[in-house]
Amino acid sequence: MSDAIRLYFFQTGRIRQKEVDIKLGYGQEDFFTPIPWFFITHPRGNVVIDGGTAVEAALDPEGHWGALINKYYPLMDPEDGCVNRLKQAGFDPADVKYVIHSHLHLDHTGACGNFPNAKHIVQRREYEWAFSADWYMKLGYVMKDILKPGIEWEFLEDEDGFDLYGDGVIQTYQSPGHSPGHQSIMVRLPNSGPILLAIDAAYTFEHWNDKCLPGALTSAIEVAASVRKLRRLAERENAMVVPGHDPDSWPSFKKAPDFYD
Repeated sequence: MSDAIRLYFFQTGRIRQKEVDIKLGYGQEDFFTPIPWFFITHPRGNVVIDGGTAVEAALDPEGHWGALINKYYPLMDPEDGCVNRLKQAGFDPADVKYVIHSHLHLDHTGACGNFPNAKHIVQRREYEWAFSADWYMKLGYVMKDILKPGIEWEFLEDEDGFDLYGDGVIQTYQSPGHSPGHQSIMVRLPNSGPILLAIDAAYTFEHWNDKCLPGALTSAIEVAASVRKLRRLAERENAMVVPGHDPDSWPSFKKAPDFYD
C-alpha cells in the first residue's frame, strides 16, 4: 500500500483494425489504437482500472479471441500484461484491493482472474449483457476472461456517481452507448486535479467533440447523451480528459513509471 494517491497510465500494446471500426462512417484503412489501462495507489488499497488486453491474447490471438481477430487483431508483447507491468513498476499484485471495470469488452478484461485479493466492480447490466449480447456485439466479450475462476464480483445496480472510498478520489459515472453498462471514471488527485478517464464513452477527441460516433455501439442516442454528460462533468471540474483509444492524444500523457499525483 502507499500513503500517496497517484494515477499511473499503462498500455497493453495496440489493436489493428479498420478506421471505420473506431470512427463510424470513415474509411477502410488500417488503424492502430493504443490499449490503455490505469492503476491508482490509495492509502486504503490500490486499484486497477480494466487491465487492458489479457496476456493470453498476446500468446495465442486466435485461440483466445477466435474469429474476431479477422476484424480486431491484438499487437501485444506478452511482457506487457498488466500483472507483469505492475511488478516491473515495483507494485505487488496482492496489494490490489479493487479492479474497476469500465465495461467487459475483450480489450478491457486483462485484469480478470489475475489479482487474488481484489473485488471486481462492474455495472450489473454490463455483466448480464456480456452473456446476452446481440450478434453484432457478442464476439466482443471473451468468456474465457469473464469466467475465470476465483473472481469476486461486486455489482453496481445502475449506480451513478459511485464513490469507491467515499472520499471523492475515485468515482464512477454511467456512460452507456458503447455498451449498455459502460462507466467512466473520475480520479481527483491532490496536485494534478481531476482526471476524467472517459474510456470507450469517447474513443477519440473527435468523438468527444461530436465529430463522429464510435465504430462499435449499442445505442447512438445513449452514446451522444453520455458524451454530453461527461463534457458537463469535465467542464464543471476543469478536468483533464483521457479518451479511450486515441492514437493522437495518447502519446501526450505521462506513462508509468511517471505518474499524476
